[in-house]
Amino acid sequence: MISVENLSFVYEGAERRALNGVSLHIPRGAFAGVTGASGSGKSTLLRAIAGIVPHYLRGRFFGAVKVGGLDTLENSPRQIARLAGFVGEDIESQMVCETVEEELLFGLENFAVPRAEIEGRIISALEMLAISHLRGRKISSLSGGQRQKTALAAMLALSPQVLILDNPSAELDPAATENLYSALAALNARGMTVVAAEQKVGLLCRFSTQMIVMAEGGAALCGTTRQVMNETETLASAGVMFPRRIELGAWLRAEGLYDGDMPLDIPRAAAMVRGISQ
Repeated sequence: MISVENLSFVYEGAERRALNGVSLHIPRGAFAGVTGASGSGKSTLLRAIAGIVPHYLRGRFFGAVKVGGLDTLENSPRQIARLAGFVGEDIESQMVCETVEEELLFGLENFAVPRAEIEGRIISALEMLAISHLRGRKISSLSGGQRQKTALAAMLALSPQVLILDNPSAELDPAATENLYSALAALNARGMTVVAAEQKVGLLCRFSTQMIVMAEGGAALCGTTRQVMNETETLASAGVMFPRRIELGAWLRAEGLYDGDMPLDIPRAAAMVRGISQ
């Protein structure tokens, strides 16, 4: 679904490469988590997949990115957006209308969605994120978390094949974060490919099927979530703050007390502890 081949990118006016020789593949239907330390290249990678780099954010671009067979360099971001919806971390820059309803309508009308489908799509997108009550509200009256959900709803209404999210839980409290990721998991279960960059590795452990760890502009690790989380030394050297349950598993393995996979959730962590205490 998404293919990145030897991708390097230097922002205009910068000396250091934001991306440096990244190659990876995200299959159709995957839930790919992207993590890494601040400045590791996560956001630039997502912008490159969405076609924002290099069309809107200029610089020197090397390599190739393809989404659903479309080369992002040869096709406009608008063409890519028909396949892949992008919600960036800077929500303010993505809001173009006065009300929530108008925000959803803008994308639907811009992409010439048949009028008969529009109302149903708006209702479905708002209900999926539990923000139907915000439909008539002005964007200026919304909290940061509500704006985040509105931007996501606007993308969901377009029914993209791929959803690309940059730090989607940044403005959300723990309960709202859980609801958001549960909704993303439901979309993924229906076949939507999800790519989400997050600092909260515990979330990605629970919800993602694939994980990409960025470090100094390169992909330090790329594989299934289980495979990646077993590489605790590489994760640590990349500056990734992994959950306590992974930290415990790594310590037990170093002490020779455990030789299994790192526990991706609390029930597996409990099973790990029970196993070594028997």
